[in-house]
Amino acid sequence: MSENVFAAVDLGAASGRVVRGEIGPDRIDLREVHRFPNRPLPLPDGLHWNLGALFEQLCAGLAAAGPVRSAGIDSWAVDYGLLDADGALLGLPYHYRHPRRSAAAPIGPAELFERTGLADQPFNTIHQLRAESAARLAAARNLLLIPDLLGYWLTGRIGAERTNASTTGLFHATGQDWDRDLIDRLDLPQRFFAPVHDPGTPLGPVRPALRDAIGGHDPTLIRVASHDTASAVAAVPARSARFAYICTGTWSLVGLERPDPLLSRQARERGFTNETGVAGIRFLRNVMGLWLLQECLREWPGAQTAALVASAAELPALRTLIDVDDPGFLAPAQIGGPPMTERIAAHRDGPAPRTPAEFTRCVIDSLAIGHARALADAVAVHGEDVEVVHLVGGGVHNAPLCQATADACDRPVAAGPAEATALGNLLAQGIAANVLPDWRGARYLVAHTHPPVHYSPSGDPAWRTALDRVTALARKRAA
Repeated sequence: MSENVFAAVDLGAASGRVVRGEIGPDRIDLREVHRFPNRPLPLPDGLHWNLGALFEQLCAGLAAAGPVRSAGIDSWAVDYGLLDADGALLGLPYHYRHPRRSAAAPIGPAELFERTGLADQPFNTIHQLRAESAARLAAARNLLLIPDLLGYWLTGRIGAERTNASTTGLFHATGQDWDRDLIDRLDLPQRFFAPVHDPGTPLGPVRPALRDAIGGHDPTLIRVASHDTASAVAAVPARSARFAYICTGTWSLVGLERPDPLLSRQARERGFTNETGVAGIRFLRNVMGLWLLQECLREWPGAQTAALVASAAELPALRTLIDVDDPGFLAPAQIGGPPMTERIAAHRDGPAPRTPAEFTRCVIDSLAIGHARALADAVAVHGEDVEVVHLVGGGVHNAPLCQATADACDRPVAAGPAEATALGNLLAQGIAANVLPDWRGARYLVAHTHPPVHYSPSGDPAWRTALDRVTALARKRAA
């Protein structure tokens, strides 16, 4: 085994994978060794993550990776498991898309934002905990977010990683530690909240009982930037400070990097959030993302994303638009909501789409406008313009979306790498192993080894008109 070989476990809301990476002074060689679906379970009490199946696939992926120096886990944010005094999991974690009725918090959204810097979203951990039964809270000893929980199962060690902790709504906006006073005011047990650790710190070796399950290997588990967006932003190949990023996947996360949180009233009212990253604060807004197309694909058996995107690219742009920030698009159809195509047809501006290609074109254009609206607001609140938009993640493979984003934002888009999250995971391990000097050097290496594809804005004024159409949809919804 080379001393410079690492494994990234990257868990997304729709699928997971394990990537083996070898890092050298002027190269990063990636090889996906295992991919698997992530299928939530619609149980009688709600939608849950099938965490046992994910853990089994995680172990199979580590076995497929072969001998590595270390491994790291990243996943989506906000969801958690509760452990009892014996370390046993108290039921499968709920899925953030499952609507849960939470008790009203004794603190208003303005004060919560000032304290935590987080946009007030119904799926935030703080609200999920307010929906828990008193019996479950009384029986629980620890709360672990998904990567920390899987890390505990692998190593037997409990802790919290900083970037993911910052997404809970229970963490100081400064990114330093849990807001212990807030936790007391919410009548939550202090014992739930484990000591916080930085990305790059070791969690520990894999438990001996699991060695056979991971191929007889003995990697050290490293805490990476375990919120997948934090890992993706860490791998943005930026060469200057004046850039915006769009991390594309199930969600699109649109934002800027800042040295400190931006806690103004304007930032709160425009839906921005401040999350901890590896290079300061990730000031961003959630946009619904490719989830819209993923849900449509459930209704079209046999349809392939690449073929649909190619067909959509042949259609005229901007005929039909939706407001991708409409919360009516949040819930999955599998828990009783109407099919996504019906929701799109009911909340559109323009003629009703009829074919899968027309729905796909609508989603591409509308998502690009969602990107542009979030970027314009971010720049306005931040007070400084950007020179380039770095688009990373799965949307990199969708060339019409990349071009539409450049057109809607009216700024150049640098698309890539698609594997930003896995890269960020591996880079954290490389820095921890002293293979890389720091995050600035890591980003330079990504820019050198994974040069982006550049898209120039068309300057077509139709995109400005389209922005106005979507803004009108949003106002109609809010009225």
